Amino acid sequence: MSLARIFQRPHYQSDATDFIDELKRARPELDLQQREGRALLWDKSVNRALQDEFGAARVPQKAYVYYAYSDSQ
Repeated sequence: MSLARIFQRPHYQSDATDFIDELKRARPELDLQQREGRALLWDKSVNRALQDEFGAARVPQKAYVYYAYSDSQ
């Protein structure tokens, strides 16, 4: 008998996991819709040269932007 079997817990699934499994069985198209939604907003190629230009054009921000400091103080 291996040591791993001594400490093995009984199979447990949380209520959240049961809910998600049941939802995916009831709506098999859900995975495809999730992938399409992710591709719409997140899975984009990044133009590194353009990102470098944006970084070079950034203006440094003062420490506390909500207070108008004057140069005379």
